[in-house]
Amino acid sequence: MQEVVSINPTNGTPQNARAADALSAEDSSVRLQAALAVGSNPDPGLLETLVERCAAEPDFFVRDMLSWTLTRLPPEITLPRIRQELSSERTQARSQALHTLSKIGNKSAWAWITRDLLRDADDEVARTAWRVAVVLVPEDEKKYLVDELVMQLGRGDRNVQLSLSRALVDLGDVTEPALDKAAASPDPAVAAHARATELLRRNPETGFDTAIDEAKRVVLLGPERAEAANAVETAEC
Repeated sequence: MQEVVSINPTNGTPQNARAADALSAEDSSVRLQAALAVGSNPDPGLLETLVERCAAEPDFFVRDMLSWTLTRLPPEITLPRIRQELSSERTQARSQALHTLSKIGNKSAWAWITRDLLRDADDEVARTAWRVAVVLVPEDEKKYLVDELVMQLGRGDRNVQLSLSRALVDLGDVTEPALDKAAASPDPAVAAHARATELLRRNPETGFDTAIDEAKRVVLLGPERAEAANAVETAEC
């Protein structure tokens, strides 16, 4: 039977040391329980331990719990420390810092979502940056964000493209002019991704796979031939 880790912030350094040990235990369920215990009794003295663990933790569910635990600490001490992680050389540190910012939701952090993060070479970091940016962006900065995101159209595999499409759709009508322009790109991957995203924006019930298949068909055949082919298929049904 696994030991229940109980964290009491009034116990001082020995208790913090015990918590740190539990957060790095071999068993992921022990680490998850430890993170929950720390979040239930938040102690600013564990801030550094939690941030460092975010960068190293291999288990998704434990990482998510660590982010929740960080939201339980005072933002005036948590946010500056998380900001430091955004420029870390460790990809997981950057990704998890962005994820934690999305959980905190403090709009002042918008200024920290830099162009470098939005264009990060690591797909997971970039995907997280896109999602966080949509949460934090002020109304008057949406066009700037759209212009940045549109530059990533055609990037990566299905999951990366789906993440980008969702981000653009969530930004609303402001994306339409940029998507229309991108749909005329000479790069077929960019054009198809732009068209698929516009289809999703107009009809959110459309599945991404359906939208991208239809968009690729239009790019391949051209709008008029694709429309004619659709009409023939409809008549034959």
